[in-house]
Amino acid sequence: MNFDLSAPGHRGRLSMLAAAWVVARRDFTAILFSRTFFFFLLGPLFPVIVGLLAGSVGQRVDQSGEAPAIGVVMAEADAKAMVRARDALADRLGGGLPDMHVVKDLTPAEQADPGEVLASRKGAFAGVLSGSPAAPVLTGPGPLIKDWRGDVELIAAEVRDGSLAFWPQVKLAKTSVAAPGDSRSRLRTAQGAQTLLFLLTMMLAGMVLSNLVEEKGNKIIEVLAAAIPMESVFFGKLFAMLGVSLVGIAVWGSVGGAIYLSAGSLVALPEPAVGWPMLVGLGVIYFAMAYLLLGSVFLAIGSLANTVREVQTLSMPVTMMQLMLFFFATYAMTQPGSAVEMLAVVLPFSSPFAMLARAAQEPALWPHVAALGWQVMWVVLLVRGGSMLFRRRAMKSGPQGAGRKWWRRVVSKG
Repeated sequence: MNFDLSAPGHRGRLSMLAAAWVVARRDFTAILFSRTFFFFLLGPLFPVIVGLLAGSVGQRVDQSGEAPAIGVVMAEADAKAMVRARDALADRLGGGLPDMHVVKDLTPAEQADPGEVLASRKGAFAGVLSGSPAAPVLTGPGPLIKDWRGDVELIAAEVRDGSLAFWPQVKLAKTSVAAPGDSRSRLRTAQGAQTLLFLLTMMLAGMVLSNLVEEKGNKIIEVLAAAIPMESVFFGKLFAMLGVSLVGIAVWGSVGGAIYLSAGSLVALPEPAVGWPMLVGLGVIYFAMAYLLLGSVFLAIGSLANTVREVQTLSMPVTMMQLMLFFFATYAMTQPGSAVEMLAVVLPFSSPFAMLARAAQEPALWPHVAALGWQVMWVVLLVRGGSMLFRRRAMKSGPQGAGRKWWRRVVSKG
């Protein structure tokens, strides 16, 4: 793409949007095709690998410490009948009954004393069921067998007379009417969406700050500012970093989706009020707005800082403020329709979090249109304010002609 900088419309400069596009394209390609970006993509994989390893170890621990089982030492026919009755009842009740296993190859001592089974089988059973289905005897630790008493009585009654075998089959009829507890259960979805949005925003927005400080140190930012409007530089850098962040999220999301599908059954969140496709779409949009809002503040901070230490000192209050606003949006999520939620929606830095939570709880879409317009206005104001601050207090102007000649070479290569 070639731009004629001598055209009358440009009067020696590109328009603000055209210049912002060139800056964004330059930064986006420079970062995307660098080795640093590859390691940036690998960064979140290390916690995932550690989590998978920890989960594997935890699963092995759970398997080694399975739920305690009852050993059945009745007559062979009665013992098998008890196990069959237990399995049948567990299927109907959805689990919750203690496991039962027929104890085989009993020694004379074990036949005489069920307690010997617990001692000789080295922890294989937590209790022993002896006697008969009509008169069962449960041997084991006091608190445990007390909790199992009702379950064993139910199983023995099933074996004895089969009176529980003829339960009527219930036909299930689903309805589209929301259950009374849906609004409360959707809080989990809203909280999860808010937390994910906050983590991604805080993790990725710092790239804007580091990029600006680096270019300020090697005088590139001053050359750009001498050739094009400072607003174009800020907008270009913001959208370039946003594009890089979205590429990273797409890669991480693909890997996470593959892990989710391969894992089989994971904890499922209740469906949001607007539906999953719309919530994901709004999540991407609100991430972009949260990123642009916070990134515009970081750009202003980076324009004032000359060293990494100054960046850390100046950015810490902003980071803490954003953390407090996230907590405020989380609190407002629990009070939909209240003045607290309205305040969280109006405050620009908490608005993306509050509106994403609202999408999980309320099906109306028109408030999101108004909120996005409000957030866009604040992005424009913050970028203009940051660029004015940079021009007045931070920019060390050099020869204008040299900057424009350098800029013409950059643009002509596009």
